[in-house]
Amino acid sequence: MFENLKEDLSVVFDRDPAARNTFEILTTYPGVHALLFHRLAHALWNLGAKWLARLVSYLARWLTGIEIHPAARIGRRFFIDHGMGVVIGETAVIGDDCTLYHGVTLGGTSWEKGKRHPTLGNGVVVGAGAKVLGPIQIGDGARIGSNAVVVKAVPAGATVVGVPGRLIERKPEDIDTSHRQKLASKMGFDAYGATRDAPDPVAHAINCMLDHLHVMETRMKQMCEALRAAGFEPPEGAEDIPELPACEIISTAEELRRMHLDESGVEQASEEGDSRP
Repeated sequence: MFENLKEDLSVVFDRDPAARNTFEILTTYPGVHALLFHRLAHALWNLGAKWLARLVSYLARWLTGIEIHPAARIGRRFFIDHGMGVVIGETAVIGDDCTLYHGVTLGGTSWEKGKRHPTLGNGVVVGAGAKVLGPIQIGDGARIGSNAVVVKAVPAGATVVGVPGRLIERKPEDIDTSHRQKLASKMGFDAYGATRDAPDPVAHAINCMLDHLHVMETRMKQMCEALRAAGFEPPEGAEDIPELPACEIISTAEELRRMHLDESGVEQASEEGDSRP
């Protein structure tokens, strides 16, 4: 018991930069209080004292704003940051080294008895306000962004954002990230399930379609020029296809910075061309 409490306290120091000392954590952190209440309620539930277990759970919710069903299974080094509004259902299973932020729901989508709540693997981070619903599996090391609604299984190491939840791919970085990697290694998680290099999957899909349209426009122009060179002229009244201007949907600050650099380079090249004799 004391070994688990020691781990619970050390995990707060690792994942919350605001934590200053052990006394402060023991007296003012609702996530730690809720976990201690849950361990008591879970033990009573397993002993068959289900009403008493629910009463302990109810008191914990009243005191901390965190509702954890006594039957839920929670692994070691679990951390709830801030905590208000967190709901963990009866058949939920949470692995080791997981982190939940305020407003998270691990809920069910059915009124039928049996497994109806999610299972979180080890090292999962669920951002503030996210909803993980149904008997789905969240793989080890997955990240769920704030306010995402996840109703399908998530593979290990993936990041999910949006409503409904969509998987995203992190972009490779050309800059030196050794300092950030060392910090992430020390902390063991990405706060709120957010990553600096996470693009919007919808914007990425639209940008891919725009790139495809530009390629098609170029090929159509080449075909028309080849037909004119061969002596075929378009019928009278036919209008040329209007040129599609460059367009890109910005989803990250890095993309915005790159676009501004590209535009400044084009403007500079244009000014140099105009200044030539």
